[in-house]
Amino acid sequence: MNDTPSRLPLTRLSLLLLIAALAVIWFAPLGLRHLVPSDEGRYAEMAREMFVTGDWITPRYNGYKYFEKPPLQTWANALTFAWFGIGEWQARLYTALTGFAGVLLIGYTGARVFNGVTGFCAAVVLATSPYWNLMAHFDTLDMGLSFWMQLTLCSLLLAQRPNLPANQVRLWMWLCWAGMALALLSKGLVGLILPGAVLVLYTLIARDWALWRRLYIGSGLILFLVIAAPWFVLVQMKNPEFLNFFFIVQQFQRYLTPEQNRPGPFYYFIPVLIVGFLPWLSVVFQSVRHALKVPRQPNGFAPVMLLIVWSVFIFLFFSASHSKLLSYTLPIAPAIALLIAIYLPLLTRAQWHRHLSGYAVFLVVAAFGAIFLGRMGSGHTPNVLYREFQVWVYAALAVAFVVTLAAIWVNRRSSIGGVVLLGTAWLLMGTIAGTGHDVFGRESSGVRMVPAVKAAMARLPADTPFYSVAKLDHTMPFYLGHTMIMVQEPDELKFGVTTEPQKWVPTIDAWIQRWDAQRYGLALIPPDRYDELLAKHVPMQVIARDERRVIVEKPQP
Repeated sequence: MNDTPSRLPLTRLSLLLLIAALAVIWFAPLGLRHLVPSDEGRYAEMAREMFVTGDWITPRYNGYKYFEKPPLQTWANALTFAWFGIGEWQARLYTALTGFAGVLLIGYTGARVFNGVTGFCAAVVLATSPYWNLMAHFDTLDMGLSFWMQLTLCSLLLAQRPNLPANQVRLWMWLCWAGMALALLSKGLVGLILPGAVLVLYTLIARDWALWRRLYIGSGLILFLVIAAPWFVLVQMKNPEFLNFFFIVQQFQRYLTPEQNRPGPFYYFIPVLIVGFLPWLSVVFQSVRHALKVPRQPNGFAPVMLLIVWSVFIFLFFSASHSKLLSYTLPIAPAIALLIAIYLPLLTRAQWHRHLSGYAVFLVVAAFGAIFLGRMGSGHTPNVLYREFQVWVYAALAVAFVVTLAAIWVNRRSSIGGVVLLGTAWLLMGTIAGTGHDVFGRESSGVRMVPAVKAAMARLPADTPFYSVAKLDHTMPFYLGHTMIMVQEPDELKFGVTTEPQKWVPTIDAWIQRWDAQRYGLALIPPDRYDELLAKHVPMQVIARDERRVIVEKPQP
């Protein structure tokens, strides 16, 4: 192995051009896909309702109180709607910005804590890992949470550099406390509990007790409360039922009980991370082995040990949780990227050539595997959609294969160039295939029905009730710009209909009575329920329908 290069073999102009190119690839596709249920439709609709109602304290979803999550992302999306209008790319802009900022932040942190080459490689690894770049292009809460937790981690690393003036240590630690506060406002107590637990475990494992004297706990805690506390106070004043539901039900029962119905085996996140870091998987074990040999800083702080504890503890925390989703372990992605980046510059060109050749072979095998896409299909997702998506997948694999061959060629002169091109191959592959996923999103979102339904809404009185019968549709309220009255099945709006029972209809029979008594009405109904209601001779005129929903209006005499 060669010695680790400490200087990046790029001019400042070249680096800025690379960042600009990444920005184009990163932000250009945001509006090329329709919102998909459930997260994207939910969080876009919550922001739309906040914007149009002007209520920035009490989050609502489909017109009902919704206290499952804090409001930071809803605020950000509502502001985006206010500045740029309501739309799909606007709904994804905040998550894309936090993902992009995370790439720049890990690059800066790696350069300052280790060296310029490590920082550059860390940014490349994070930007091009499917786990990070794909999650940055969906309107979900975990990207924003991950960025603010990353800010917490990186600020701590930057604050603990040796020989740093006291005023700079204090500023970095204040930024660390601010990051925790914003993480708390993003998704709740995990933004505080996880970094706190990691810090305690790190000091026990590394025996670095001196670290606690450099945390600025007093002033940091004040800053934390100034940022995080006001919303909790204001929302509780307006909604006395808030604290019990938010902290007991959503923060503790969610992780300690299977109540959320998101189960999974303990190893659930292992394949998530394997796929999420595929282009760098071949160097993960070597990276961890090398990281364990990195010495402490002169002041006794061990940044690599902190990165390892952060990654392992958060991974185990969510693995043990009764509630699991693919994006839950996303906060460990920046730490993993930095651990890999410490090792990458050590690879010789011959070693890197073998890795690149392996990835080229992998892409060829993946192309053969993509043949099976053309045989998939179900009632809600017909085979024709899979075959249409298959074309996008082949295009993505072809582009990635060509760029990987270019990486093999460039690696003869520059291993860093090979790293960049391999990352580019996977970034382009994820971007192309992710954009092609809209063949499914177009159908699941129901957007094809929108023109017909809006035309019907335009000729009916503005106060015409719109019912959602035995189904919570996560995308139609956003695309129609109209909330719906829940009937029989509250779904995840159970808390909202409990606190405001006058806003829903508890049974199908009660809804039929209302429907018969009202002159005007609209309703969204699952196809099987529609057939049942038709058999009961409920008067309905179909406006539009697809595989997932039927939208009807009350026939006029």
